[in-house]
Amino acid sequence: MNSYQEIKNLVYKFQELGIEQTENETILIGKAPQIGTEAWLNKIYKPLSESDLKELENNLNTEIPKKYKDFLRNFSNGLNILVSTFSLYGLRKNNSRDLISNRQPYSIETPNIFERHKNAKESYFYIGAYDWDGSLLFIDKETEKIHCCERFSAISRYEWNSLEEMIISEITRIYILFDDKGKEIDEHIPTIPYK
Repeated sequence: MNSYQEIKNLVYKFQELGIEQTENETILIGKAPQIGTEAWLNKIYKPLSESDLKELENNLNTEIPKKYKDFLRNFSNGLNILVSTFSLYGLRKNNSRDLISNRQPYSIETPNIFERHKNAKESYFYIGAYDWDGSLLFIDKETEKIHCCERFSAISRYEWNSLEEMIISEITRIYILFDDKGKEIDEHIPTIPYK
């Protein structure tokens, strides 16, 4: 089984709670009425076209790391697991607050341009976050390793050897903290990968 299929299987874990596809081709998995009437546990976004990727790189004024570009092109324009417990960023095409616009990933431009850590090396490319405390994920373009850092510092607190390893291990680890309806078992247990 290839890694994208393994990731897809993990993301679809809550499919018995419902699946829906929106107008913008976002796939919503696992209706979560305990959170809100329009809440879904997991979201997969329509992959990006080559022109979208080019636009995104122009906006970022840097090249997207090859592995992440492949993920955005061939799997999903970002990812949202357990209502933002763990999120991967992508191209957000508009910033309005309506329901359709909320069916988009968090903007990858925000941590790479507008809220970039002052101590981040030029080779750091931010790709996601955790809602527990705002910890961020980045790829070091020099090593291709994935790192998790605190919200206000680019100092690595945890690392993985590859993007696929990080996604698979993090979804698997986080699922243990939630029940079969997607409800957090103990809200006092941190959902980040480091202590």
